Amino acid sequence: MLVSTTKHADGVVEVAVDAPPVNALPVRGWHDLAQAVTRAGGSPATRVVVLRAEGRGFNAGVDIKEMQRTARFDALIGANRGCRAAFAAVRDCPVPVVAAVQGHCLGGGVGLAGSADIVVAADDAYFGLPEVDRGALGAATHLSRLVPRQLMRAMVYTCRTVPAARLHEFGSVLAVVPPDGLRREAFDVARAIAAKDPRVIRCAKQALDGIDPDDTDRDYRFEQGFTYELSLIGAGDDLRDRFVDADGGGAAASGVRTGAEDGGRTGTKDDHPTGAGNGGRSGAAEGGAR
Repeated sequence: MLVSTTKHADGVVEVAVDAPPVNALPVRGWHDLAQAVTRAGGSPATRVVVLRAEGRGFNAGVDIKEMQRTARFDALIGANRGCRAAFAAVRDCPVPVVAAVQGHCLGGGVGLAGSADIVVAADDAYFGLPEVDRGALGAATHLSRLVPRQLMRAMVYTCRTVPAARLHEFGSVLAVVPPDGLRREAFDVARAIAAKDPRVIRCAKQALDGIDPDDTDRDYRFEQGFTYELSLIGAGDDLRDRFVDADGGGAAASGVRTGAEDGGRTGTKDDHPTGAGNGGRSGAAEGGAR
């Protein structure tokens, strides 16, 4: 099971992703995550949702292997829709969502974190959008909720990553703790909220959403349109093929190959992190030509 839900007696509901090795979700996984968060928030007994992941990284975006196996644009469209649904489920959840981020938070991970009400992070966490290196666009609107807009532009253009400590300085990450204390920190924050009158907290969530100047769903959809354009003109395939070739011609792309701001951290290297549900088709679809 890629997504699990655990209900705790204090009204905290824990939604956890476990998709080894890097938590890059297939199309079905994104839709499952959206449904899990929606179900959790829809229960009157739920006071707070904690969104977290098992393994060494929070989320590495969509599953490139799945896109490579899929002919036409079916996986691309499915991933776009799944990511959009998951981000919206987090943002529109009737109760606060606390995201607990460790390791890599890339592409779709940024979309999830940028949609959450509160983010806590491990001191090994880093954030980035590798979309440009994949011939795609997406989740810059969510990244702009985590970092200043000019830095967001630099991160999009260069695909550089930024450590959690910087986001803590910006105020978009509430706390940075050692990895073994991350879940505890997330639950401490969640339980502090859960201890409040749930009627007031639900109204506060509606009020804060109502005064939010960003329409992330509209803006994300706008970004997705350029991904479709890049796919139609072949740029998505070209860059994806080049990336796979650089990985030794394997069926799956390796991790993000960009330096990190403030320390040169690179992305995960063992599998196939990509962007926020926005990669183009790969030329490595089974059994036929593009």
